Amino acid sequence: MSRGLYRPRPVEVGTGQGDVPATVGREEVEAVREEWLVEDRWWTSRPLRRRYFELTTTSGANRVVFCDLVAGGWFTQTGA
Repeated sequence: MSRGLYRPRPVEVGTGQGDVPATVGREEVEAVREEWLVEDRWWTSRPLRRRYFELTTTSGANRVVFCDLVAGGWFTQTGA
């Protein structure tokens, strides 16, 4: 039975300068650890373009969120 591992889930993100996450859900972002851009399937009718952020929140949690640059919206993506 699949539990939807790694399936993106919508998340509320508040952004600051440069559209960098400042809040995720109700938590404030303490630090942006890494940022990267993924562009794939550009040759298809359903291209994928995402701006990812690895964050640390003020509670000490590590989170990965991304902004879908094609369809819009913010998502989180985690394993188990």
